[in-house]
Amino acid sequence: MVAESKGRQERRKIGKEIREKVPRESLAVWNPPADRRDPTQILIDQGADRVPDLVPVRYARMLSSEFAFYRGAAAIMASDLSYSANTHITVQMCGDAHLVNFGGYASPDRTFVFDVNDFDETLPGPFEFDLKRLVASFAVAARSSSFDEATRAPIIADVVRSYREAIQTFSQMDRMDVWYSRLTAADIEQQWGSDLSKKYRKAFEKNVAKAQTKTSERALQKLTTTAADGSTSFISNPPFMVPLDEVVDEASKDRYAHAVQSALVGYRRSLQSDRRVLFAGYRVVDLARKVVGVGSVGTRCWVMLLSADHDENDVLMLQLKQAVPSVYEQYVGRSRTSSHGQRVVEGQRVMQAASDILLGWTQINIRGTQDDFYVRQMWDWKESADVPAMDPTQLRVYAQMCGWPLARAHARSGDRVALAGYLGADDKLDTAMVAFAEAYADQNAKDYKAMQDAASAGRIEVAAKGW
Repeated sequence: MVAESKGRQERRKIGKEIREKVPRESLAVWNPPADRRDPTQILIDQGADRVPDLVPVRYARMLSSEFAFYRGAAAIMASDLSYSANTHITVQMCGDAHLVNFGGYASPDRTFVFDVNDFDETLPGPFEFDLKRLVASFAVAARSSSFDEATRAPIIADVVRSYREAIQTFSQMDRMDVWYSRLTAADIEQQWGSDLSKKYRKAFEKNVAKAQTKTSERALQKLTTTAADGSTSFISNPPFMVPLDEVVDEASKDRYAHAVQSALVGYRRSLQSDRRVLFAGYRVVDLARKVVGVGSVGTRCWVMLLSADHDENDVLMLQLKQAVPSVYEQYVGRSRTSSHGQRVVEGQRVMQAASDILLGWTQINIRGTQDDFYVRQMWDWKESADVPAMDPTQLRVYAQMCGWPLARAHARSGDRVALAGYLGADDKLDTAMVAFAEAYADQNAKDYKAMQDAASAGRIEVAAKGW
């Protein structure tokens, strides 16, 4: 083995020195301060600039379970993490690295890869903010599946062990090799297949095959209808799917049409030159407002149907999702990008092994203000794990799967050698993060109850149906 260079030794030493200022054991601590912000008020404040009739839908989705609440509570946790120990080992954070925000999708070479796949809150910040968000999500999800504490502990510890060991591996690799690293379906079967029974391996293979059917054509079948004259348009299912014709009145149609065309011009500019050529071969067929996710409900999100020139059966489905300031900006500093759509896209490109070839950003001026958006393909093989259906063995394997791509993403953007020096080779961080995850899951349960009380008292309006 080649001896470690002097430069790497110095960087590793820096990470070890940070341990003296911020011991790994200190990351276990969660003691809510006396002046902790009211969690429900944080959510109310978030809703101030969202679509008013969708905010009650967001609350309904969050109140469906403690885990759903956790998914929508990134702003609450960002506030809480600002009170915690900070290593200042900076990486490109996902910002909302809970376990459902990992999944499979198609790389540009049409390989199924597993990676982080949500970047609405991405921003440079301390690595442990992402890791804490991830481990706490496993604690909350495992509680929702009625796993006892003795069962939960090794699952949570495996998230950290996988992350830590991957960082150590990446710290020994050349920079280009780190950037080329990715986790494919074949890699998953090779690395973790022996830990699962034949039944579960077949289920995994089935899920991959299912993901490969999730294309624009499949979205077309599910989300649109064809009229007697052969024209295609989005179905109407308010408030979850509302075609453009139902969102705007007759007097506003020209203004909306102009805003959409201007937005597409801006989007094209954000694409690489070869992809501009690709996109130029499509024309817009229809547009609809669509509710997505849990925490994102109420932000402005559109789906756009396009067809290729001279071939109406050659379709493309895009999602235009509003990008608002990251929930971490008031704690770690504002984004340096010119728009939040650009912030999301550039953060995603840094963190992911491979990103959607049509990923881009734009601005839309409909409300008299410039709203930032990012644009991506609607599905393109996207698949998320069915976490509630997992038994302890499956969830433990999934924990290891999530730890690896988060480590790879952080290794691409931060000083992976200094980070490896801080993490160390023992299990001190693993133990600390298990303690934090359990403590924060307790906090999440209290905040969920506070939101239920706020709904009962009429402080917030909750829709009768959230899904």
